[in-house]
Amino acid sequence: MNITDIKIRKVIPEGRLRAVISITIDDMLAVHDIKVVQGDERLFVAMPSRKDENGMYRDIVHPISPEARKFVEDEILSVYTRHIEQMQAEAEAEQAGI
Repeated sequence: MNITDIKIRKVIPEGRLRAVISITIDDMLAVHDIKVVQGDERLFVAMPSRKDENGMYRDIVHPISPEARKFVEDEILSVYTRHIEQMQAEAEAEQAGI
């Protein structure tokens, strides 16, 4: 499996929800509404979910193995981190009048 595209749809600077992401897998399958969440100890990726009739949230799409989950999470968090660093550098340059 290759993640061929990662799009950061929305960045939220306040609160635990930090971003909403879409990915494309093998140029064939898109997965939307993946969330980057600030946990107590680290950022993590929450897969798209919906509330069932019992009020429990269930993932609609999710990696099958721990290795696949780590791969997807690492790819998403890498792109998210670079995006945030770029946004910060642009804000600093703007403040410096560059």
